[in-house]
Amino acid sequence: MAMGQLPGEGGTDEGEGGVFSEINITPLTDIFLVLLIIFMVTSSVITQQPEAAGAGGTEAGLEVVLPQGGAAADVAVSRKDLAVAVLADGRFVVNGTVVSESELRVALKEARAANPNTMVVVQADEGVPHGKVVQVMEAAKLEGLGQIAIGVREAPR
Repeated sequence: MAMGQLPGEGGTDEGEGGVFSEINITPLTDIFLVLLIIFMVTSSVITQQPEAAGAGGTEAGLEVVLPQGGAAADVAVSRKDLAVAVLADGRFVVNGTVVSESELRVALKEARAANPNTMVVVQADEGVPHGKVVQVMEAAKLEGLGQIAIGVREAPR
């Protein structure tokens, strides 16, 4: 083989301008592996979305770390109840949307108009000051909703 020539050039029976017959599949494999990782990550995010509104937490991906409690099974929450989440920074969330204090009062008033026996479930983050929880409870009582429950995580046994 002469210096500077590729295998198959000069002196072989392939002739001039031979056909390159090898296919490099490494880039194709890399693309498939990246796509596989993307699908795995997105599928795990999709399956971790909350199932029902108001029953077990907030919607729209807002995370509330509930404090632990032993009597979590005492209150059965139904779909007609109103879940009010208080985030760690003090914002209120009703039906998956962040609301102001005046909008919270309007939501409480509408809940009472729909059903006077509506239970208000306050789901406050562990880091929320006690005053914010009391503020939600007082707003519910002022709007005529006397059934109030505090959402907690079940303590490990």
